[in-house]
Amino acid sequence: MPPTPPNPDDLPQGWAELADNAHTPRPRTSDFLRDSSRGPRLQKVLAAAGVASRRACEALVEEGAVRVNGHTVNSLPAWVDPSRDRITVHGRRIRTGAPTVCVMLFKPRGVICTSSDPEDRKSAVELVQHPTKVRLFAIGRLDMDSSGLLLLTNDGEFANLLSHPSHHVRRIYDVTVTGQVEAATIRRLERGINLPDPHTGRTRPARFDSVKIVRAQRDRTKLRVVLTEGRNRQIRRMMLMLGHPVRKLRRVAIGPLKLADLRPGQWRDLTEREVAGLTAEAQRPRRKRSRPRKQRPSDHPEAEG
Repeated sequence: MPPTPPNPDDLPQGWAELADNAHTPRPRTSDFLRDSSRGPRLQKVLAAAGVASRRACEALVEEGAVRVNGHTVNSLPAWVDPSRDRITVHGRRIRTGAPTVCVMLFKPRGVICTSSDPEDRKSAVELVQHPTKVRLFAIGRLDMDSSGLLLLTNDGEFANLLSHPSHHVRRIYDVTVTGQVEAATIRRLERGINLPDPHTGRTRPARFDSVKIVRAQRDRTKLRVVLTEGRNRQIRRMMLMLGHPVRKLRRVAIGPLKLADLRPGQWRDLTEREVAGLTAEAQRPRRKRSRPRKQRPSDHPEAEG
């Protein structure tokens, strides 16, 4: 049988209160996070601090990687006070009061876009020594052998707005490929070809929104390519499948923002007008894209003689 609680009348003065507390369930120390009057939702604060997109921040919470005032948060919703709470992700404290920063960088060739690299290669983030000392990350990617316009920010919401595939933000590239590109090849690039997924091996159509020949020479062709989808190394892989390996690739514009007069390795802050223009580009209504025509056997690159 469980022990009988002592009679408070039989206890010395002052002990009765201690006995009552011993048998009263204590609230969980993280219950304060359930108070919606404390401030914004936790994942919104994480995204605004540049940790990741809001959805990715939700995943970090569910993994148990986020702690508030020393308490692990592994479920949502949760509300925090950014001015008072100590919030950490994987043990690293985030700066909730940091200013919002967005810069454009002319990424040189040979520089990677990831923040950390086991091979210790130079990263784009290292090229931007911003005076605010905020933690920046790249919006989208350019592979190591490509150069051109790259955006970096600490604003997870802005990054998600520009990079989410449903928003179809235009990205313009100058691409030099080997060989002479025929008009029939241009039509196939715009119509779409089956591109295998590098991870699963499954194929699905990929296309250029537009492509035109800028300069044609005997052994090379310069193209202007417009994309609104961003599959891994898409331009290089599509051109290689059609027999025109990429020799040089440079991104020259994202939406209304142009690379302009920056030189490789140089960067500058975006103006409020430029940020507004990029936001408007991502939010403008889109016409439903027509599905690429189903390819006949003769259209598939592997079927060419």
